[in-house]
Amino acid sequence: MHDADLLPALTRIAEALERLAPPPAGALDLTAADAFVWHPAPRPLLAPVPRVAAVPIGLLRGVDRQKDLLLENTLRFARGFTANNAMLWGARGTGKSSLVKAAHAAANAEIPGALALIEIHREDIRTLPDLLGQLRAQPRRCLVFCDDLSFEREDSDYKALKSVLDGGIEGRPPNVLFYATSNRRHLMSRDMIENERSTAIHGSEAIEEKVSLSDRFGLWIGFHNADQDTFFAMVEGYAAHFGLPVPQEELRAQAVEWSVTRGGRSGRVAWQFILDLAGRLGVRIEA
Repeated sequence: MHDADLLPALTRIAEALERLAPPPAGALDLTAADAFVWHPAPRPLLAPVPRVAAVPIGLLRGVDRQKDLLLENTLRFARGFTANNAMLWGARGTGKSSLVKAAHAAANAEIPGALALIEIHREDIRTLPDLLGQLRAQPRRCLVFCDDLSFEREDSDYKALKSVLDGGIEGRPPNVLFYATSNRRHLMSRDMIENERSTAIHGSEAIEEKVSLSDRFGLWIGFHNADQDTFFAMVEGYAAHFGLPVPQEELRAQAVEWSVTRGGRSGRVAWQFILDLAGRLGVRIEA
């Protein structure tokens, strides 16, 4: 090939490679919404969430102590003061993730635009350092939230989380707080804990490994299934808020029947009952 033909050929190759390459990431704009979802691949992206599916914090019943603790911590952070990373653990459907979203909404209602809620999926937790690197230089304060966080055998992602929470060289950015929910008190499966125990030189090392990850959350809030009175308070609170015209005695009887078919009483079961009841009554509510 002559030199005269080489340059056009190289230009065509370069243009073809450019078309194959992913587009460059846009500038991070945390003012586009109050909530985002982190997508690390195929290129890092914070996707805005136009509307967060959040229940007003006043409607969350049976978790008064948990609500006070998390809301106080969140408001302190929104006001520009230091606050703790929080882990909300306990039985399914007891209001853990609902409380996180409600606390975020309550903080922004008091201080408009103070906090961005950023959800990171469990399978992307290894990319948490990359996310924090992007958030570090941002002026807006951020709640990074991982729902249903836990770790299985042969899962090394928990080491990255431990480092990010407080052990890395850079540390957690001062404008970022990390909230997680889990059905497990110590985030690790029993098999994983037993594996750590069997490989530890000293028994105390296994115990330390078992609790060290959870210890990195300064705020540790437990949730439990509701008793019947609390379940009734949840149902009646929702019914009153949405204006469902059902007498109390009938409402309670239907709620009990619903909870029996679902095998338990919880905030999630109460909400599902209200959605069903509203549909049967022809009342439109935001789900």
